[in-house]
Amino acid sequence: MTDTTDTTDTTDTTVTTVADEHVSVPGVPTGLFIGGSWRPASGGATFDVRDPSTGAVLASVADATPEDGIAALDAAVAAQEEWAATAPRRRSDLLRRAFDLVHEHADDIAAVMTLEMGKPLAESHGEVVYGAEFLRWFSEEAVRIGGDYRTNPEGTGRGIVLKRPVGPVYAITPWNFPLAMATRKIAPALAAGCTVVLKPADLTPLTTLYLVELFRRAGLPDGVLNVVPSSDAKALSAPVIADRRLRKLTFTGSTPVGSALLKQAADTVLKTSMELGGNAPLLVFDDADVDRAVDAAMQAKFRNVGEACTAANRFFVQEGIADAFTAALTGRIEALRIGRGTEDGTDIGPLIDGRAVDKAAGLVDDAVERGATLVTGGRRVDRAGTYYAPTLLDDVQPGSDILTTEIFGPVVSITRFTTEEEGIRLANDTEYGLVAYAFTEDMRRGQRLAERLETGMLGWNTGVVSNAAFPFGGVKASGLGREGSHEGLEEYLETVYVLTPDPFAA
Repeated sequence: MTDTTDTTDTTDTTVTTVADEHVSVPGVPTGLFIGGSWRPASGGATFDVRDPSTGAVLASVADATPEDGIAALDAAVAAQEEWAATAPRRRSDLLRRAFDLVHEHADDIAAVMTLEMGKPLAESHGEVVYGAEFLRWFSEEAVRIGGDYRTNPEGTGRGIVLKRPVGPVYAITPWNFPLAMATRKIAPALAAGCTVVLKPADLTPLTTLYLVELFRRAGLPDGVLNVVPSSDAKALSAPVIADRRLRKLTFTGSTPVGSALLKQAADTVLKTSMELGGNAPLLVFDDADVDRAVDAAMQAKFRNVGEACTAANRFFVQEGIADAFTAALTGRIEALRIGRGTEDGTDIGPLIDGRAVDKAAGLVDDAVERGATLVTGGRRVDRAGTYYAPTLLDDVQPGSDILTTEIFGPVVSITRFTTEEEGIRLANDTEYGLVAYAFTEDMRRGQRLAERLETGMLGWNTGVVSNAAFPFGGVKASGLGREGSHEGLEEYLETVYVLTPDPFAA
């Protein structure tokens, strides 16, 4: 695959060709993007990005220093006033041009994503479509930022309520959806009139860097979007978050890291949005359509190799349907093909690194030791790269670590329950509350679940809930705020109230 419109000089040290024997993408940026220009890190250091399917080095990326982080914030601050004053239609047009460019270069983006993250190419193409939709959705929302005008209750004045951009944003994105997690933050921020400093995950920075290059080609004004990859997120982020010119922090990642960032953000009273960990329950009731439930469960569990905060972690299956559901699901799991993401026919790629494999293996071993039945899988895959076989555990017992720990791998954990009340209790028995899935043909039960499950999102007879047009986010330890929809735009706006005298008063 090649980018035929790329005019970048590939002898530049801030670009490279990313490739394996199946795909090749030239002109992928590897530098920092600050103030409208690609550049090396101030200290000249780089860090390696590896292909998890082989362990091979794909590229060496500029390793931003704390000084680079502040330089990026300087650029964002310098551009903030002009970008906030830019006509909404112009902000909208930029996002729409970026959307068009992402689709024009979908093959290359998908290839880069698969190479650095490991997911099958078909899933990477799916992420391109999903991630690009945030650009289109918020390009349409940029021109619909409204306000209000009303009479006060006493009738003595008129109130004007207006919205304005919160100001420079620091966005920290995870490795598992390197395009979509970036667009989900960049798009509403730019639509609202905020400038951005973005720190992508060090495991998968290349997709995000490629996206930013497409923004540059779309006519991005200098300083409006800046990107600083770094191998030391804590050192880079601390001075940026402490700088009082920063006005918004948005983070997607683990709950412990999000909690630490919230503590830092408190010192300067930053506006924050946090999309944190999940431990999603998937409930299957006796009246469920087994085929539909199994199809959806495969999506909810094995999409992105199970490495998703929305992945179904804890399967709770009612006794009357448990045997049929487990048998059907086992057949589907055993048919999954393990391989490199760039190979045709691959269903399950590698996990992101060796630590992820160790975590999955440890959770499975603990569950079996506590009495769970290993139905299929439960092993490391003997090949180069970081693979773990798709696994199903039945009769997982209370107290097993897998019930309280986000798996982030291709492992199904089934616990059986008897009554609706018990199923709800088991589902809510977690500190997390990002998403839940439920399968029942009973409309009234579905309504009860919507009101009683402690979750920010519910997939009712479906295994995928994410959509740019709807608010994504959780409750409890799963975070604060929402991404997507008009609620996501509000996260980047401040509300200002102006009172004027009664215009009819003498």
